[in-house]
Amino acid sequence: MSPHRIALLFNANKVYDRQVISGIGQYLTSTRVEWDLFMEEDFRSRTVGIHHWRGDGIIADFDDPVVAEALAAMPIPVVAVGGSYADDSQYPHNTPYVGTDNQKLVRLAYDHLIEQGLQRFAFYGLPPAPGNRWACEREMAFKRMIDADGLEGIVYRGSSTSAGGWGRSQEEMAEWVRSLPKPIGIIAVTDARARQLLQACIVADVPIPEQIAIVGIDNDPIAQLLSRIPLTSVIQGAEEMGRMAAQVLHQMLHGGDCSTTRILVPPVGINVQATSLHQPLKSPHVMRARHYIRQYACLGIKTEQVADYVGISRTLLEEHFKRELKKSVHQTILEHKLEMARNMLADPSMPLADVAVRSGFTSLQYMYAVFRREYNCTPRQFMEAAQSVKVQ
Repeated sequence: MSPHRIALLFNANKVYDRQVISGIGQYLTSTRVEWDLFMEEDFRSRTVGIHHWRGDGIIADFDDPVVAEALAAMPIPVVAVGGSYADDSQYPHNTPYVGTDNQKLVRLAYDHLIEQGLQRFAFYGLPPAPGNRWACEREMAFKRMIDADGLEGIVYRGSSTSAGGWGRSQEEMAEWVRSLPKPIGIIAVTDARARQLLQACIVADVPIPEQIAIVGIDNDPIAQLLSRIPLTSVIQGAEEMGRMAAQVLHQMLHGGDCSTTRILVPPVGINVQATSLHQPLKSPHVMRARHYIRQYACLGIKTEQVADYVGISRTLLEEHFKRELKKSVHQTILEHKLEMARNMLADPSMPLADVAVRSGFTSLQYMYAVFRREYNCTPRQFMEAAQSVKVQ
């Protein structure tokens, strides 16, 4: 039998779409299903000419209203993928739907910020637009949670991203950040928005996470790579969405009636990093110093530079650190460098020399010496031990 011809309509410039596609691939591999997959060669979603496509089925991102409208009357099986809706009437009629559970995504971020001891909360979303319905759903989920807890949540949507207006948008966001009551926890609708917020906090010179704790959604490695401070992020179950969508389409191709099927996939978990680990501090000097260390520890800064940034003498800063954190400024810098190194060691493909340079050690030999002193093992042994724990 010839393989079924299946079109995948996704914009793979987004990590969410790539993970959904990956999940579809995993389903094909694990079941030995043979599909001839069609995707645009630049991995963009286009519906022009889709009605003339002579295929057997389609899996598509219905967060894009253009796609949803174009596929509404297709005579072949279609499986929709997208965000969940509080209002059932928003789902496509007679079309199987696999969605990410927006309520649970926001709940996981919100509960995490509560666990950090925060009592004020805000949401950084997107401006209303036909293609941003999923973002509106997350914003509404945040508002419902805040209302249920009797709190006053702050919502900021900002502007759409554009090169021409970016400078002004960032200035406005920095002004918003300065105006917020603090400390406060902020949920960003995506990691891309979380990274913008993180940049605005740095421009506004607002310490993260002591005054503003940030949680994004997507666990996007690109956003992590481009962020000075490691970003906490909710991990969507996007790969599971892809697997479920492929399974539903497989059933439809073999005569199954899945027109009323609706599957909501919960988040996998939360990748907790520095941006959300709120720790109340009494000393504003320590707060500012730690904010500076998180940004520049891996660039080889010294205690004197930290003291210069804070605006007090090294001796006085050390006194504040000993009183508040029970450790020296140098120890705090070293701990941050070790944390960055440990995170990078989780990727076995990264050369150890690159780990040493990127985490701020002057040489690979020095990183080895510090690991032996602090952990009684070499970086390679630490990496192997971490990998064995993952396997178990």
